[in-house]
Amino acid sequence: MLRAIAVGALLAFPAGAVDAHEVPANVAVQIYVRPDGSKLRLLIRAPLAAMRDLDLPLKGPGYLDFSRLGTQPNDAARIWIADYIRLYEGTRELPEETIVATRISLPTDRAFVSYDSALASLSAAPLPAETEVMWDQLKLDVLLEVPITDQRARISIDPMLAHLGLSTISVLHFVTPDGAERVFQYNSNPGLVRLDPRWHQAAATFVALGFKHILGGFDHLLFVLCLVVPIRRVRPLVAVITSFTLAHSITLIASALGLAPNALWFPPLIEMLIAVSIVYMALENIVGARLERRWLIAFGFGLVHGFGFSFALRESLQFAGSHLLTSLLSFNVGVELGQLLAIAVAIPILAGLFRWVVAERIGVIIISAILAHSAWHWMTSRFAVLREYRLTRPAMDSLLLAELLRWLMLLLIVLGVAWALSGTLSRLARPAERRVGPSGPGSAKLEGTGSR
Repeated sequence: MLRAIAVGALLAFPAGAVDAHEVPANVAVQIYVRPDGSKLRLLIRAPLAAMRDLDLPLKGPGYLDFSRLGTQPNDAARIWIADYIRLYEGTRELPEETIVATRISLPTDRAFVSYDSALASLSAAPLPAETEVMWDQLKLDVLLEVPITDQRARISIDPMLAHLGLSTISVLHFVTPDGAERVFQYNSNPGLVRLDPRWHQAAATFVALGFKHILGGFDHLLFVLCLVVPIRRVRPLVAVITSFTLAHSITLIASALGLAPNALWFPPLIEMLIAVSIVYMALENIVGARLERRWLIAFGFGLVHGFGFSFALRESLQFAGSHLLTSLLSFNVGVELGQLLAIAVAIPILAGLFRWVVAERIGVIIISAILAHSAWHWMTSRFAVLREYRLTRPAMDSLLLAELLRWLMLLLIVLGVAWALSGTLSRLARPAERRVGPSGPGSAKLEGTGSR
């Protein structure tokens, strides 16, 4: 009865304002950016519930009172949106944006399906004062403008809107002066986004991305460590690393160009196979690695790791602009730089360990056993995830035929590269031969110095 009285009192005498402090769990933001003559326009839509600590006038059970809004939409746009956006024309930071218009929109409003309809909506009359909608269901639309010197200039934006929610997803549309549109989608704060990057800017971005990815990819680093643990000579090391690099470059580029399978079960399968690759290489180190054929195993597993790299790259290719191939190659360069850094650190440590701490053969077994133990747990957990996907027989139609042709094309590329490199890499992997002292005039003896 007390609860009923309390609820009735709240309904009969509602508060005249709301002071919202709770951070929304999921927030979706829509952004349009378009150069237009001597000005740059930004159209932004965000949930009104994300504009916290505002004294919004309410009526009834929580309806927004449009008749008493005043300047609060403009204040919210400045405090929660405009102050968190940085714009650049080339390398020059643009001045603070001007708030040209704001508008409260209904949750069913579809004006932001295009730039033109969103701009027209912001020029339309506000919602009638008698509109009855819960305040936390409404949207805030904002039109910002900033002067620019050339509508063809390279525009960059740093949208720092992650504070609007615990998880903020933004969809940014860049509309060029001639009407072409490029769409970006990102979580949280993406950093500086070059809406139309030059080739060297895209290259620098993706080199850094590849470098960070390989150093943050613990399973990739462990596989590389498994490859080099038993190798003490330069020639086999060059053969193994070159083979692994070329293999993952092939599948990375092929996946980005659409030649890889696009089934839902494919990424979990690749993640499991990456763990399998570590287990296999570690066990081979324990039983005794045959270094003459290690380049071939590195090539085979490199194909798997390349697909793994492509999954990390997939969401970032939207920032490549029109420089897709440049970005792919640059990402691969970044991966190789990170890989070489890891090898450069690991080899001296392993050499010192095997010289002063433990015998080499025992040390290889101990390190490989630890790696195999860790990777085995990854493999079993990833296999459990893969089993959740139900495999169904594909329909025998033209789509399946096209898919099979893409896979066949990729297979032919892989076999061609492996055949072309097999001679060179096999010679590098074989033990080097050196000439020892002559036993007589014009005579010489060759002796192998390499060991497995």
